Amino acid sequence: MAVSSNSSVTEFILAGLTNQPELQLPLFFLFLGFYVVTVVGNLGLITLIGLNSHLHTPMYFFLFNLSFIDFCYSTVITPKMLMSFVLRKNIISYAGCMTQLFFFLFFVVSESFILSAMAYDRYAAICNPLVYTATMSPQVCLLLLLGVYVMGFAGAMAHTACMVRLTFCGKNLVNHYMCDILPLLERSCTSTYVNELVVFVVVGIDIGVPTVTIFISYALILSSILRIHSTKGRSKAFSTCSSHIIAVSLFFGSGAFMYLKPSSLLPMNQGKVSSLFYTIIVPMLNPLIYSLRNKDVKVALKKTLRKKPFS
Repeated sequence: MAVSSNSSVTEFILAGLTNQPELQLPLFFLFLGFYVVTVVGNLGLITLIGLNSHLHTPMYFFLFNLSFIDFCYSTVITPKMLMSFVLRKNIISYAGCMTQLFFFLFFVVSESFILSAMAYDRYAAICNPLVYTATMSPQVCLLLLLGVYVMGFAGAMAHTACMVRLTFCGKNLVNHYMCDILPLLERSCTSTYVNELVVFVVVGIDIGVPTVTIFISYALILSSILRIHSTKGRSKAFSTCSSHIIAVSLFFGSGAFMYLKPSSLLPMNQGKVSSLFYTIIVPMLNPLIYSLRNKDVKVALKKTLRKKPFS
């Protein structure tokens, strides 16, 4: 991505999470630990699903892609964030900043839609089990996945294209640990009205549509579960969905808190802390939530660990 012809800024300085010197090293090791857990957890889940044929089902097909998305967007953000703890000036070029913004938005929007695809899958499995195989055929799963990544690309392009048209001049210090929409808009010396409109419309769609899909899916699932007479069947259905509900609540709750509140009500320093949840914490917790609360994954892990390397 070339430097915008409108902009006199060729690079940005990322302020990082905090400017308190005594916190830099402890926070570096804390977030390095988070990143290692995120990489090991998500790549481990991807490997586990790939190696175990009994996990080659629609539910784990989407979980495979969720882990891939979590790994990618954590990698887009965390390594650059870690540099702000050890460098006096964490500099990122204009092109690098716009590239980070694009890929962050691509993966974060894709995550919101993959979570709604997973909710639809659970609805099909619990509410219509007799036709589940036909409803969630490989072709349907691939079409849903294509829709997920198309929405991710469309959302990222809309925001990035609007950002590139702005003029950045004067101060190039971005009050964040990454190139995100709202802190970059603060550095613009031209009108950001169109960008703010795009944020409310596109973010509204990217959070609203998946949230409504998930809400309707789980309302129907709950109605179906309450009609199950056996306690064992009811608890199995609840346990199948509980992991997904936890992941969805963390992701959408923190995202909506950051983007859908007026900036006057949420100072950027508080916004940075809020954005930690969906950029750092959620990608780390997702593999733990889905593996520790999932019997199939535990069984697959035990079988994989018991396999002899050359058998």
